[in-house]
Amino acid sequence: MNPHIAYISIGSNIGNRRLNCLGGISAIGDSDECQLQLQSFFYETEPVDYLDQRWFVNAAIKIETFFDPIDLLIQLKTIENVSGRNFKEIRFGPRVLDLDIIFYNNQVLDTDQLIIPHPRMHLRRFVLQPLCDIAPKMMHPVLKKTIKELLELQQADHQKILKLSCDY
Repeated sequence: MNPHIAYISIGSNIGNRRLNCLGGISAIGDSDECQLQLQSFFYETEPVDYLDQRWFVNAAIKIETFFDPIDLLIQLKTIENVSGRNFKEIRFGPRVLDLDIIFYNNQVLDTDQLIIPHPRMHLRRFVLQPLCDIAPKMMHPVLKKTIKELLELQQADHQKILKLSCDY
């Protein structure tokens, strides 16, 4: 069986945000079913939807995985739980670690548990900018635009985003 390609968005705005993201990335790579292929830069990003909270640190990764989409989701939720994420938190509010499947192969999936591509990814600079680091020419299977094109459609003042230095 050949591995599948998935793109994961990572974010944190509680505690040591960058270290939380690195821990999530490491935990994904530690699975026998996943192998890290590419990682974006880290960005500090202004919150959206629920604004009264600390800025996030965000990144994106490309993995090869033998998990099907639902099993990958379960694995990511387990990693979030182990990291200390409280699932009773405010929707779009503060979190220790947030791991979202953005793309899984070129698959389009819409179930009660999971929607792929992520339904709001094209509206979120904190997802698009890191994805553009690792897959600018990747085509959104529904919107038929590249990640770079989707990022260019975002207004610069829509969400502030700052690239972090490597020694942050």
